[in-house]
Amino acid sequence: MSAGHAHLLHHPADSPVHRLPAQVKIVAALLTVLCVVATPRTEFWAFGVYLVMVVAVGRIARVPAGHFARRAFIEIPFVLVAILMPLLGGAAGALAGWNILAKGTLGVLTSLTLAATTTPRDLIVGLQRLRTPAALTTIATLMLRYLDVIAGEARRMRLARISRGHDPRFLWQVGATARGIGALFIRSYERGERVHLAMLSRGWTGAMPDRGTAARPATWLAGLTPVLATAAVLGTAVLT
Repeated sequence: MSAGHAHLLHHPADSPVHRLPAQVKIVAALLTVLCVVATPRTEFWAFGVYLVMVVAVGRIARVPAGHFARRAFIEIPFVLVAILMPLLGGAAGALAGWNILAKGTLGVLTSLTLAATTTPRDLIVGLQRLRTPAALTTIATLMLRYLDVIAGEARRMRLARISRGHDPRFLWQVGATARGIGALFIRSYERGERVHLAMLSRGWTGAMPDRGTAARPATWLAGLTPVLATAAVLGTAVLT
């Protein structure tokens, strides 16, 4: 299984949310996002309730607000689009911008909560327990395993270029940078072939071993309780 490298999105802690099986949290996050997306954009109160629920789960998980704030910059493109919509479309554009901003923010916060309370290794185990195709889990496992290796090689190549007079700040040296990226790709591809041959020689069967455990019904109920509340808010928003 994947190595236990620390991940920028994960926040180690001992909380009820962290202890939930990964497959339960994956299903809960997916269903929560689907409920948010299905909510009519004019039901402003519903999005406020969703935000309170996401924040509550984060508090139960003991994840600091700063952890989310520093990693929520991925949402900046959505924010820019939401700001431009009123300028381009008037009142209808403002409503569309609100829709993008509200649903995008809640989706990002939900995803960050999942990542903060689940290690990358556990995420892959959870996907295995959910019967995700073996090819996808294998690719994700190897990616996590060798991401640090490839990043380290990229740093060594960059240091070697700089020691030979390369200055990446100069525009006319962009060609050298591009050639370095190409060389890194070729090295990574060749490394992948060697790793694959080594795996085959050791009895690789095409699927990673499943080291997860099945979640009990009580655990599923506890993990999906916020989803039930989210579904209740969605139902109220749609029917009223």
